Amino acid sequence: MEKQYDIIIAGGGLSGLTAAILFSRKNKVLLIDPDTYPRHKMCGEYLSNEVTGFLKELGIDLDLETTMNLESLKFTASRDKQIKCELPQGGKGISRYHLDHLLYQKAIEKATFLQDKVIDANFKDDSFEVKTITQELSCRLFLMATGKRSLLDKKLDRNFIQQKSPWLAVKMHYKFDMETNLVELHNFDGGYAGVSKVEDGHVNLCYLASYESFKRHKNVDDFNKEILSKNEFLKAFFKQATPVWDQPITISQISFEKKDPVENNIIMMGDTAGLIHPLCGNGMAMAIHSAKIAYEELQPFLEGHISREQALEKYAITWDKTFQKRLKMGRLLQGILLNRTYTKLGLWFLRRFPFLLSTIIKSTHGKPI
Repeated sequence: MEKQYDIIIAGGGLSGLTAAILFSRKNKVLLIDPDTYPRHKMCGEYLSNEVTGFLKELGIDLDLETTMNLESLKFTASRDKQIKCELPQGGKGISRYHLDHLLYQKAIEKATFLQDKVIDANFKDDSFEVKTITQELSCRLFLMATGKRSLLDKKLDRNFIQQKSPWLAVKMHYKFDMETNLVELHNFDGGYAGVSKVEDGHVNLCYLASYESFKRHKNVDDFNKEILSKNEFLKAFFKQATPVWDQPITISQISFEKKDPVENNIIMMGDTAGLIHPLCGNGMAMAIHSAKIAYEELQPFLEGHISREQALEKYAITWDKTFQKRLKMGRLLQGILLNRTYTKLGLWFLRRFPFLLSTIIKSTHGKPI
């Protein structure tokens, strides 16, 4: 295969695939990912309408791909403590299995795909030397979209990778009868779970839990029975729901620490640049939006209009301006939801002033792009 590219992207998730679609319009792009498509990935699988119009411009009309229009939110802490509200923008229920594949099919129309893993990237003499397990390549710009935590993060010695994270996540698809326009968020001791339907009618249950809470139990099934089922809504769910897969997807060491959107002249996108707490329901949209920002701020450099330093600075500034407030609100919300006293106090306020829930949701989302 060819060795020289304008852009190499490590990671073929939402941000990496979107960037490949955009940059390959005018540039020679290589997308590198160790897996094939379609594939399931850890995700809440709620896509805010913040980006659905933009995806349609790319040739992906989600109205044709899913009938799950998620318009309402139900939050619970126990049987007698639930709050419902309308989602300010609403969104689509679509699995990563389907959405990533749609983006992949669009990306490879012009970009080159390599099934491999990037193990190192070094900036030297105004270009990058990129090493994979099988190749040595070079490019003008290197973009990292390797997700929440990767071997490449360790290789680059990024600050957040030094800190042990107390979070793990579990995801499973089920057959279960629930409202098609509803997202449910259920609080439990040490975490919270999101429940909603995806395009094939299956229900995605995805939850975040503290390792301290989880480690006292032998496995996911025991944790679901002993901890999640203390929430009466989740108890009823597990009694009625039928798992679709043989085993759930699990990941650990999920870090919500602050990350830099540019390091070592490398552009970080999606969760690699910053991870919003899943309870905010906006991670998928933010990943796609970050790729759009990267294209808009970096393409002028590729065309010779600005310097590399100017392009990287513009990307970092725009990324911070667009996402930092949302990330801070996500950290605040998680701190409240995982504190029993604060949760009770918050529910008391929200019952009396239900409009506040929509206001909180708005603070973790942006305007349609």
